[in-house]
Amino acid sequence: MTNNYITGAVIKELREKKGLTQEELAEKIFVTSKAVSKWETGRGFPDISLVEGLSKALDISVIELLSGDCIQNKNRACNMTKSKIYVCPVCGNVIFSSGEAVVSCCGIRLPAQEAEASPAGAHQISIEIIEDEYYVSLPHPMTKEHYISFIAAAGADSIQLTKLYPEQNAEARFKIAGVQKIYAYCNKDGLFEVKV
Repeated sequence: MTNNYITGAVIKELREKKGLTQEELAEKIFVTSKAVSKWETGRGFPDISLVEGLSKALDISVIELLSGDCIQNKNRACNMTKSKIYVCPVCGNVIFSSGEAVVSCCGIRLPAQEAEASPAGAHQISIEIIEDEYYVSLPHPMTKEHYISFIAAAGADSIQLTKLYPEQNAEARFKIAGVQKIYAYCNKDGLFEVKV
């Protein structure tokens, strides 16, 4: 969808998925069926005061309704190696979700990060075994402008995360048990991963 407001096609699709007629939807949000018809045919838009009620009636979040994207978590088994990672570009907040989710922070919708394979160079994730732990490090600069924000280890049933800050070393230790992937997030270049 190219705009940032609700389209009639989205309203119609969601209404039909719920098995509602235009009249039934109109009744739920206290408008006329004529208003719903106008929205669905593109001859008008719902007033902003109706958005919350419309999202409840259609059983979808306000963010999903406004964006036109319906999110469904396909990771029903909650395998943590299939987690989605969201990072706020404004405040640096890191959110792990066991599957697809609608996540917003600082007033913006966050896309799930797409992990790239760890390349050679500054983003190369090195792993050493020290007793019962993985020692993970990267040769990345850690300046205030460009740094590794976090390193995480994910297994089928858990995630371990170490938050990093500029002027620290880009390193962390994680218990080995169950770990299948290691992630590192660069504040400028995004998410990198390596399977262990």
